[in-house]
Amino acid sequence: MSGPIPAQESPYVLAAEVGRGYWWCACGRSKIQPLCDGSHRRTGLVPVRFSAEIDKQVWLCGCKATGSSPLCDGTHNRL
Repeated sequence: MSGPIPAQESPYVLAAEVGRGYWWCACGRSKIQPLCDGSHRRTGLVPVRFSAEIDKQVWLCGCKATGSSPLCDGTHNRL
């Protein structure tokens, strides 16, 4: 098992659409950040599913160290 790899040191902005499900990459290995492309296989890490209740802009964690997955909680400022 491997730990998450920071994909970037800042959050990703995503225009989330109501009724659509998303999978946030928790491992940092996805080529389509911040979303999962299946690169987590054999890492022991799993993506986090989320959806929006309304169309809105969300800030998704890029450092993979947030305490409120998949949303950014500012942890990247302390790394």
